[in-house]
Amino acid sequence: MRIMPSRINHVVLLLLYTVRVGASTSHKIEHSTIQTQLSKDNQPTDITKTNTNCVGDDTNMAPRDLAQTALVPNKQENQQQQQQHDKFPFLKDLRVKYSHQPIFLQAVEEMALSLEPIFADENKGEFYKQAFVAMAEPERTISFRVPWMDDGGRQRFNRGWRVEFSSVLGPYKGGLRFHPTVNDGVLKFLGFEQIFKNALTGLPLGGGKGGSDFDPKGKSEGEVRRFCESFMTELFRYLHPSTDVPAGDIGVGGREIGYMYGQYKRITAKYGEGVLTGKSMLFGGSEFRPEATGYGLIYITKIAVEKRLGRTLEGSCCAVSGSGNVAQFAAKKLMEFGAKVMTFSDSNGVLVFDDGMTEDDWDSIVEAKNVHRMRLRDIEDKVTGRYIPNESPWTLTDDTTPFHLAFPCATQNEIDGKGAELLLSKGVLGVFEGANLPTTIKGQEVFRSRPDVIYIPGKAANAGGVGVSGLEMAQNAQRLQWEPEEVDDKLQKMMGEIYEQMEAASGEGGTLEEGANRAGFLKVTRAMEELGWLY
Repeated sequence: MRIMPSRINHVVLLLLYTVRVGASTSHKIEHSTIQTQLSKDNQPTDITKTNTNCVGDDTNMAPRDLAQTALVPNKQENQQQQQQHDKFPFLKDLRVKYSHQPIFLQAVEEMALSLEPIFADENKGEFYKQAFVAMAEPERTISFRVPWMDDGGRQRFNRGWRVEFSSVLGPYKGGLRFHPTVNDGVLKFLGFEQIFKNALTGLPLGGGKGGSDFDPKGKSEGEVRRFCESFMTELFRYLHPSTDVPAGDIGVGGREIGYMYGQYKRITAKYGEGVLTGKSMLFGGSEFRPEATGYGLIYITKIAVEKRLGRTLEGSCCAVSGSGNVAQFAAKKLMEFGAKVMTFSDSNGVLVFDDGMTEDDWDSIVEAKNVHRMRLRDIEDKVTGRYIPNESPWTLTDDTTPFHLAFPCATQNEIDGKGAELLLSKGVLGVFEGANLPTTIKGQEVFRSRPDVIYIPGKAANAGGVGVSGLEMAQNAQRLQWEPEEVDDKLQKMMGEIYEQMEAASGEGGTLEEGANRAGFLKVTRAMEELGWLY
């Protein structure tokens, strides 16, 4: 084959350029590799400001590398997932299409395990399999670019998503998460869980989730505000009280909700519309919305402990992870019921209270986290607890602090198999998930091996937050604000009804975990069938 001279010149020039660039940039290979990996993990464009610590988030991180550990199951658990594939061959297509989204597939597989008896039904088993596959596919996923300007006048770009998963029972409902580990797979996992959580509340709410790989940590007020305004500029066109109503999540608290709602009002000139929940009481918020997830978690715990263990919460030693919104109000309600809060954590370490947290301790932590956005290590001298760096409540192997009840309120996959075994060795009697999917596959197997240990998954245990969000939507529609006592009464009633649904759906010899998953699934399936969406 003859090569034309012009082609040779191009090749030579390309080789010379490659050698020159390679020689001049070889010292940057490590940085480039890191940058490429961050791009794969959906990190922000400006990697120099990336920080996975989430001070003041709705649910704070466990002390581990979130991007490497909390989001992706380890090799052993991937092998266990592979063994489960033989049980559910009808999920093969889903696994192939979304093999790059392991956390989403984990949520699907874990749900399927609880539904195994339903799938085996002689009359409707195939119908239920068809329904499950349909539910595992979002109705739509919206992705968009979010440009914003930092304090130095430089334009930055992040990615935003809204996964509108299921509108079977009502408008899409689920929070917005701002964190550098956010990607479409993480949001699909959260949105999938949200479908069944919302179904358990008894309110007309569909399931959805959204967010961005933007990290509010380390950003100024102005930078956070400008990002929130830009994010809402892209998202507003998809929101409506009857279509999609987001709320907060990790990285999105009252401050961020306020900025986004302000931009929505500025763009649309519509006031009083309940297109966001978790708002300030000054413009349509609800009493008890900040407390709802944590309080609801303890309300359902109280019911389960009394019914299953025949005891009260008084005197119980409770391990709580996280130090954000959910953990804070769970701890407060536990203390009101006479329980002892033994631990509190963030991504850098854990505070251990040998005699239980005091009210003064709680006040100091809340001020540090919510006002000053400090780390727990910075307030060790202001509380009665002792600080242990680089540990979580689930890794305290050398600590003799007893745990009767465990409340993982930090993030997904924070309790692995070893952590679950450690809890059993410490005499734990119940595990109640304040976070979404905080227990790995192996950890769940450990808990399931002990039917005497109560295990209530997050889709039931932490449903109080979205439940009160639904009540906020009702108040917005009525142009009213209910009294705190009324909202609290409705929250307690809601958590009691969720517990009753779990018990009824668990069947003879079933667990509360199985009951929660089955009750939510069957409700959504019936609705799809009656709507003509499934036949």
